[in-house]
Amino acid sequence: MDTGTHVVMGIALGGLATLDPIVAGSHATASSVLVATIVGSQIPDIDTVLKLRNNAVYIRNHRGITHSIPAVLLWPLVILAVVYPFFPDANLLHLWLWTFLAVFLHVFVDIFNAYGTQALRPFSSKWVALGIINTFDPFIFAIHVLGLFIWVAGAHPGYTFSAVYAVIIAYYIFRSIAHHRVRKEVLRLIPDATDIIIAPTMRFHHWRIAVMNKHQFFVGRSEDTNVRIIDQFTRVPVPDTPVLEAAKKDKNLAAFLSFSPVYRWEVDEYDDYYEVRFIDLRYRSNNRYPFVAVVQLDMELNILTSYTGWIFSEEKLRKKLEIIPG
Repeated sequence: MDTGTHVVMGIALGGLATLDPIVAGSHATASSVLVATIVGSQIPDIDTVLKLRNNAVYIRNHRGITHSIPAVLLWPLVILAVVYPFFPDANLLHLWLWTFLAVFLHVFVDIFNAYGTQALRPFSSKWVALGIINTFDPFIFAIHVLGLFIWVAGAHPGYTFSAVYAVIIAYYIFRSIAHHRVRKEVLRLIPDATDIIIAPTMRFHHWRIAVMNKHQFFVGRSEDTNVRIIDQFTRVPVPDTPVLEAAKKDKNLAAFLSFSPVYRWEVDEYDDYYEVRFIDLRYRSNNRYPFVAVVQLDMELNILTSYTGWIFSEEKLRKKLEIIPG
């Protein structure tokens, strides 16, 4: 989920914790739990700072080890070590329990996004991405904010957020059913599909679709269960050519390939350099595929420049690469 939603979830969990008699019966415990749930709902995303280094490091590591099983177990201890000294009268066990719940829920809800997490590490480095809830879901954010307003107005926070989370659970079930129906329709249209990626959008009934079979890529959209195929590409395996093998050694392309499961590739030769481009097919927007990795190499196959990330115009890509197009 996005940062804003994680923030309101942390506050909501602090309110929900007032249903715990130990929390409700101690001002120190209630205050420390509220602080800890807010921090716990944010801390797995501490790896966002990696974006300050470069996109390659960020793509390779975001929602990786910080969302892993060991991290989910360790983050509450880190938070307790910081928070507890300020609230020495708090009940340590219940403070830990609610902190752990905040961290666990952060990772759990991220699994439902299209981006996903490596939540199964160290047992598996596979990205777990169910593609049911958008990274920012207006309904989930809005109902949390509504609950906060009701709390401020004087309602009991525990009962308020019990109702809020009952609605959210029903919403997740509804979205899961809708996702399953879209998948079923995709299989009706492309019965030999080997991989199907269905991703939510900001619009409630709209989904992005990327499909593979043995010979083709299909890119489409769905409104409710009305699936429409927009683009089709022949599935061409990446050959073991010297140019491509040299390009794969680039950190930006390596990061892209570690993250993207559905892509096509291009190689262009200019007067004095090669350009290798890999294009993620999951994020079609305004007739473009903006998530790319591009590597430029000289004629001796030395890497000149490269980039991976979101690009919405060729002019901006050229500026990122800092080379005049051939």
